[in-house]
Amino acid sequence: MAKPDVPTREDILRFVADSQGKVGKREIAKAFNVRGGDRIELKALLADMAAEGLLSRSGKRLSQPGSLPRVTVLAVTGKTADGDLLATPTHWEGEGEPPRVHISTKGRAPGMGDRVLTRITPTKDGHVGSVIKVLERRAAESIGVLESIGGRLQLSPITKKDRDTVFVDKATAGDTPIGSLVRYTAERGRNVKITEVVGPAGSEQAISLIAIMAHGIPDRFPEPVLKAAEAAKRTTVRGREDWRAIPFVTIDPSDAKDHDDAVFAEPDPDNDGGHIVSVAIADVAHYVRPDAPMDREARLRGNSTYFPDRVVPMLPERLSNDLCSLREGEARPAIAMRMVFGKDGRKTRHSVHRVMIRSARSLAYEEAQRIADGAPSDMAGQVGALFDAYATLKRARDNRAPLDLDLPERKIKLTPEGTVARVIVPERLEAHKLIEEFMIQANVAAAETCEAAKVPILYRVHDAPSDDKLDALREFLATLDIKLAKGTRLRPEHFNAILARVSGTAHQHIVNEVVLRSQRQAEYAPDNLGHFGLNLRRYAHFTSPIRRYADLIVHRALIRAEGLGKDGLTDEEIEELGSIGEAISATERRSMVTERETVDRLIAGWLSDKVGTVMEGRIAGVTRAGLFVKLDDSGGDGFVPISTLSAEYLVHDDTTHALIGQVTGVTYRLGDAVSVRLAEAAPLSGALRFEVVEHEATAPRRRPPHRSGRPSRRAPPRRKGRR
Repeated sequence: MAKPDVPTREDILRFVADSQGKVGKREIAKAFNVRGGDRIELKALLADMAAEGLLSRSGKRLSQPGSLPRVTVLAVTGKTADGDLLATPTHWEGEGEPPRVHISTKGRAPGMGDRVLTRITPTKDGHVGSVIKVLERRAAESIGVLESIGGRLQLSPITKKDRDTVFVDKATAGDTPIGSLVRYTAERGRNVKITEVVGPAGSEQAISLIAIMAHGIPDRFPEPVLKAAEAAKRTTVRGREDWRAIPFVTIDPSDAKDHDDAVFAEPDPDNDGGHIVSVAIADVAHYVRPDAPMDREARLRGNSTYFPDRVVPMLPERLSNDLCSLREGEARPAIAMRMVFGKDGRKTRHSVHRVMIRSARSLAYEEAQRIADGAPSDMAGQVGALFDAYATLKRARDNRAPLDLDLPERKIKLTPEGTVARVIVPERLEAHKLIEEFMIQANVAAAETCEAAKVPILYRVHDAPSDDKLDALREFLATLDIKLAKGTRLRPEHFNAILARVSGTAHQHIVNEVVLRSQRQAEYAPDNLGHFGLNLRRYAHFTSPIRRYADLIVHRALIRAEGLGKDGLTDEEIEELGSIGEAISATERRSMVTERETVDRLIAGWLSDKVGTVMEGRIAGVTRAGLFVKLDDSGGDGFVPISTLSAEYLVHDDTTHALIGQVTGVTYRLGDAVSVRLAEAAPLSGALRFEVVEHEATAPRRRPPHRSGRPSRRAPPRRKGRR
């Protein structure tokens, strides 16, 4: 029980709910005059409240679980009976339906379908939003399938936010084929206008569009933005350093169309064994000026979103694929980071330059690797210099010991017709690691430059794991006889030692998954919390301004810090950095969810004709309701209901991430290898349902302890003929 000098749980919850600004341990301690040793007890109390789900923690900020950020992006979706506007968050991670916010329209008048940056005020009746800025004005649009039911034509929405079936007449439908996926707007009640026929509802194009619409990702540029992009003129070398003679190369995926970064390396003539590495990044800030139409649209989108069959870009193609793309043989403006490294791989100094470059060659990762491995090429000298520099930088990286999780990513390969051909795990090449390390060093240098000039920026922050997550990880590792140090400040190398210990063992998959789940999610913020995963004290995204708005902000900050032009970060942007960081962190999470859902739908469609087939996989999630299984070959995720697992009571053990038979001790544990039969595939929802055929347990089977296990519902007896 809390001491009298420490606020009660009720006091803390009330304070967090009523606060309009940043709330953390420091603010709570100041508000309740908590001093000395009582601060330790306050810290423990806050950790307990977070573990119990009473508070959510993001970095050092505390909030109510499922609550809205104090500044967020909303979409205007409806009206009350009194005519007041209602809006919902464009991204929602809480449980259940997203909250509906009453919009205060004093001085501003957003319309239906508009997206607005809003300051949220909690009230006893819900939430009230004050509009800071109208980010996008557009008609409210839905997506649905044209169907004929009982002779009547109807549009059946397929996104969760649209629940009502809309009936249409033949004139409205025109010659749209039955079963087509269409965009439509409902005007003045039920008057419907079909604005676009996408194609058959089961096509790959339709599947990615479903995800885009479901999450409200803007995929069409407003006319003023397109006009501004087309009116943009090619820049000249005037006012820039001329670096066109330097043989930069770009190294990207083979299908890349936008080239953000080019690299060049050479031995340091003043330091034997050292290297000079230059990283040139597309000068997007030259074309996209603060608060101009292209800038407002880029901030709204936050980032580009990538699908197997398409890209929803942050910038119009006139910029992303042309004026700003560092194409081979074409002069392009760039902001370059010139970095000098000693023979130990540590950076000794760096400088920022606004330049004009001409990429000597555009290479795919595989091509660069072949050249480095000895394949004949006129670029052998330059590519060799890059790999020599990387070998030196790798020494410092290895000493820094960033978090090294083994989580291979799968990539969907499509046929020319847009259907799934196969799912592959691309090989992780040294060429990938080279570009990754060069970009990391350039990002660090960008953050250091702005800090030295005292120019605020958006950091890419990744806070250390929370105490409650670490406690849960320790309990889990203890079941494998692995100790995680307690009472000391954990660093990535502590996790790496554990990962190395289980590498190649039966526990490798489960330990990598559980360590990943113990980590916080990275985000953008003006407050520097460091980057735990990379083991860096300061870090900012600078290297991809074509596809990330955060990088454009950092470019403007560098221009201001180094006096490189009049298009640097403005005072108004500095004032808004907090809200910009929150908004683009939300759009990044939105894109991740959208991309994942699209892959799920594509794989479900690919497997839909394989119902009844037995496949190999691993348990990727354990809940009281059943198991989530990830297939080995395709990476498809599906669910195994607990009712199909066993006829005995199964207990959900949080500590071991397992379902355990209360009588026999049969154990289904995270990471276990399983053979499953595909029972159902639903392409439009992306859902797969499995039944376990064979189970190879990687964990010792034991009876669940009553103190730590919670009984799941009892699986009913299997019906006759049920597989």
